[in-house]
Amino acid sequence: MFNSKYSKALSVLLVIVIIGIVGTVGYFVYDIFVVNAKNNKAKEVVDQFSDSSIRREFDEKEDKDNGNPDNPLDSISSVESQKQAGEKTYMEGYEVMGTIEIPKTGIKYPILSEVTKKSLETSVAILYGVGLNEQGNTTIVGHNYRNKLFFSDNKKLSKGDLVKITDQLGNTVTYEIYDRYETSPSDASYMQRDTGGAREISLSTCTDDSSARLILLAREK
Repeated sequence: MFNSKYSKALSVLLVIVIIGIVGTVGYFVYDIFVVNAKNNKAKEVVDQFSDSSIRREFDEKEDKDNGNPDNPLDSISSVESQKQAGEKTYMEGYEVMGTIEIPKTGIKYPILSEVTKKSLETSVAILYGVGLNEQGNTTIVGHNYRNKLFFSDNKKLSKGDLVKITDQLGNTVTYEIYDRYETSPSDASYMQRDTGGAREISLSTCTDDSSARLILLAREK
C-alpha cells in the first residue's frame, strides 16, 4: 500500500520534471528561432539599404558631373532634389535612416526613424538628436532582450570600443566610446549635451534587471 502510493508520487514528480524540462528546452529553441528570424530580416534590410545608398551616391556624383560649371547652384539644387527623391528603404513601415555596426558584439542593424513599441521590437531606432553623422549628438535606443538581440550585449562594451554608423548618403563614420554609465530611466540629460561641434552618438538600453539605463557615449574617431 505504502509502496504503491510512493510509486505514484514518484511518477507524478517525474512527469512534472519532464514537463519542466520540455518547457525549458522549448523556450530556448523558440528564443533561438526568434533571434535568428529577426537577425536574418535585419540583414536583408541592411543589404537593401546598402544597395540604395550606393545608388544614391552614384546618382549624386553623376548629378554633380552633369551640372552647369558656370552656375554651382544648379548642381547643388539638383543634388538636393536627388536626396529628397532618392529611393528609401523601409522596415515594417518605418524608414531606415542608416545602419549601426558594433564589431565587438558582432551586430549590424538598420536604424529606424522613430521609437515605438513596434519599432523597438523590430530593430533599433533614433530616439532624439540632430541626425545620423551630423554635428551634435544623436541618441539611438534598442532593447536588451538578454539573448544577444539588438543591444543585449551592450554591457560588454567599454571605453575604446568602436561603433560604425552609415547614413542615407552612404557615408560611414566610426565612433569611439569614451564614457559608459548607468542612470535612471527618467534621466535624459545625455541626449541634449553640448558636443562642441563634434559628431557624437549615445546608445541607450536597459540593464539586465531593467532597473536602470545603460548609456554609452561615443564621438567620431
